[in-house]
This record gives sequence, C-alpha cells and structure tokens, in this order.
Amino acid sequence: MHPTLDELLQTARVVTLPLARRFRGIDMREALLLEGPQGWTEFSPFVEYGDAEASAWLAASIDFGWSEPPAALRSSIRVNATLPAVSVAEVPDVLAGFPGCRTVKVKVAERGQTLSDDIARVAAARDAIGAVGRIRVDANGLWNVDEAERAIRALAEIDLEYVEQPCASIRELGELRSRIADLGVPIAADESVRKASDPLAVARAGAADILVIKAQPLGGVHAALRMAAEAGLPVVVSSALDTSVGLAMGAQLAAAIPDLDFDCGLGTAALLAADVTAAPLRPVAGSIDVRRVQVDPELLDRYSADDDRRDWWRARLERCWRLLG
Repeated sequence: MHPTLDELLQTARVVTLPLARRFRGIDMREALLLEGPQGWTEFSPFVEYGDAEASAWLAASIDFGWSEPPAALRSSIRVNATLPAVSVAEVPDVLAGFPGCRTVKVKVAERGQTLSDDIARVAAARDAIGAVGRIRVDANGLWNVDEAERAIRALAEIDLEYVEQPCASIRELGELRSRIADLGVPIAADESVRKASDPLAVARAGAADILVIKAQPLGGVHAALRMAAEAGLPVVVSSALDTSVGLAMGAQLAAAIPDLDFDCGLGTAALLAADVTAAPLRPVAGSIDVRRVQVDPELLDRYSADDDRRDWWRARLERCWRLLG
C-alpha cells in the first residue's frame, strides 16, 4: 500500500526529544511520527540531509507502517552499548545505561580531540566491560588512510572486534584493509552503505568485511533485507538515534536476518533523555524485544515541536512524498 499525502499528514506528529548527552554534534533529536495500518512508524532523517536522501527514509516509514512485516526468526535482539566521545571519567556512567550489554561501540575521531583521547576512552571501555567483552570503534569516516592505520595499530592492543567506517571513501577503505591485513581487525562499512548511491559498491569492491545496515536510510525493512542478501557479507543492524518507534523498525529488520553474528546497534534509546512511549526499547539484560511500539499521547504533547519546526517537517514530508512518486 502507498498512502496518499493527506493520509500521511492526517496522523503526522513532530517531536523534539532531548538527549542525555551531546551526540553527533546535537543536543536534541527531532522526528516525525506517523500511524499506519500496521501501527506507528517514524520518519527522521537528520535535518542536514537533502530531500533526495531523506526520501529513502520516508519510503522506510511507509514500508514499516503500511506493509506486512517479514517473518521473524527471533523475538529479541542482542544490542551493543554506544559510547559517545566523552571523557574517561564519564565512561562508567554512560555504560550504566546499557545493562547487560557485552559489546561497546566507542565513538572516535571526534573533531577537537586527539588519538590519545581515543585510546584513553577505548581503554576505559575495555576496563568497564572486562576482558571477555567486545569493543568496536566508529570513526564515521573522519580519518584519512594514514591516520586510520596509525590509530588502528595503536588500538589493536585493546582487542578490537572491528573498526567501523574508518575512512570516507571506498578506495580508502580498500587501501586501509590491505595495510592492516596483518592485524586481523575487520573493517565495517556504514556510511559507504547508507549514504551511497549504490549501497552494494563497497561489497563488490572487497573494501569491507562487514556491512552496517540501517532500515530508514536503506528504504525500509524489506529493501534492506534484499540488499543484505545480495551483498553476501555479515551484517550489523544499527539505528540512527531513532525514537523507540524507529528502533522497533530496526528490530524488525534484525529479527528477519538469517545469520545475525554481531550484537546490533539498536540500544540507542539509552542515549535519549526522553522518548515517545511509556515502554521504550531500552536494553534489558543486553537485549531489546522485537515488538511494535505504542506511542503515549501525553508524551507526544509534552515533546511536541514548536509550530515552525512542525511546519518545516510537514513541508519536508510533502517534498519527499512527491519524490517517491
């Protein structure tokens, strides 16, 4: 089913949620929520994204709200803790919000920080999670090849599960993968999948060992499943700082992946200081449930965006809907 624009706008609610800590350079997360025949769904591309890119996120929202879900192969999803680029002193407090998580994804390469800051943060995460825990780092493509090699060689002593998007381009990822082959540290591609005109190009180029897939940027659960099957690489299902409604979409995707070898980045409701539901999809014993989320009308009202932001999102929704045809 493809809803009309009027059907979408009829239930559209725009919220502005505070974050527990600054993340990705923002303190507040905006999202537009819609209610379809299957339940509540989310349209929340970051505000700096253009309409062409954002339209894939709307396709995902429609897919989740108006299409029958794929068969679920599991009822809960193991998730990782996400550690922003905080000081060492803040690490234990952040990780306390992810009870039972055996894996920590550490943000590195933050602008204004140094490699020494990254090493100290990753070491603090290792101390907090213990020797048997898993540590992965995410540079969001902000290193060049030389910087990435230097950093990964320094961090490899802390035992990395993988390094996520160390460099921006597929060419750089391929070169780096060759340079660090002796370390045995896998490379995972995120932005090279979700922001690429061809999300399979990185897999065809042999430039990554793992793909990080996100339901919204890839056009929805069904589209992401098809892409993952065609890529033929292990995948990690992750989120984009979604509300619990968006995380439910990610959980539905993760539940349908035949082989899910890595803990997923779907525990990020713990990074929000508020949510749109009284039963948020926060990690419990290191996992989240696979379920639809029912929004709370009182919370929708409490965190409702102001008129200007509401109008901005509704206009964006209309433009993206027209791009989808």
